[in-house]
Amino acid sequence: MKTLLNLSVAALILAGGAFLYADDDEHEEHERHASNFIAKPMTKQEKTTVALYQKECGACHFAYQPEFLPKSSWDKTMKSLNNHFGTDATLDPAEHKTIQNYLATHASKYDRMTGMGGEIAIRISETPNFKQEHREIPKKMVTQAEVKSFANCSACHTKSASGSYREREIRIPNYGSWE
Repeated sequence: MKTLLNLSVAALILAGGAFLYADDDEHEEHERHASNFIAKPMTKQEKTTVALYQKECGACHFAYQPEFLPKSSWDKTMKSLNNHFGTDATLDPAEHKTIQNYLATHASKYDRMTGMGGEIAIRISETPNFKQEHREIPKKMVTQAEVKSFANCSACHTKSASGSYREREIRIPNYGSWE
């Protein structure tokens, strides 16, 4: 059952999901869609690729949707897996190529790095878009044991695995809904 659920989530990720970012300006929810499309059924190869990505990358942290970073950021990340945030995450060459192609194919088509002075981000939490969306969150909500850091999307974004980041779906541990 868990495998079926993981594959279902993976299918949504590969298909691209409608990634929603919410901003609460004057108490009105404004949703911006990073991509709008009609999901197509995945091929057996696509399912295998997503399962590999989930297994390898999701084993240590949330398997981020590739659309969160542009291709240049994923390329930089994949080139430095021998020291991936202090951990050796080196992959078998064939798996490395498969995941690299997956990330490149599904990377953001938009340059969300504006304002970084030419720096290529490898942490989603360092991107200007992320900082803008999380600017009002007090540090104590993020550093608590149940969340730990901004890297733990699923701690607060209850539907992040399926690609939804709507404000109304945010539940911050020990604080409740984000309003």
